[in-house]
Amino acid sequence: MTISELQVKDIIAIEDGSKLGYIHDLEIDTEKGSILALVIALKGKWLGLFGKQEELVIPWNNIVTIGKDVILVKSVRPKLTHSKEENPDSSQQ
Repeated sequence: MTISELQVKDIIAIEDGSKLGYIHDLEIDTEKGSILALVIALKGKWLGLFGKQEELVIPWNNIVTIGKDVILVKSVRPKLTHSKEENPDSSQQ
């Protein structure tokens, strides 16, 4: 299977059947030549002044199956990064 074949498949969360989007990028282990994670650009999620798109990283072991038209994934949680000022739960020093 080629990267271009993966990029046209819908990414679907098995927990609720929601469509997450399409593969935007891959994280690859260059030493082993294996895929570590899929990177999904979340539709409609834009951050910052320069229009940086929010991304969802799905570890390869969270992929349930790769079908003809879809990739089913489980336990999808976005990696969020917040500064201490934005995170109300962070302890103040």
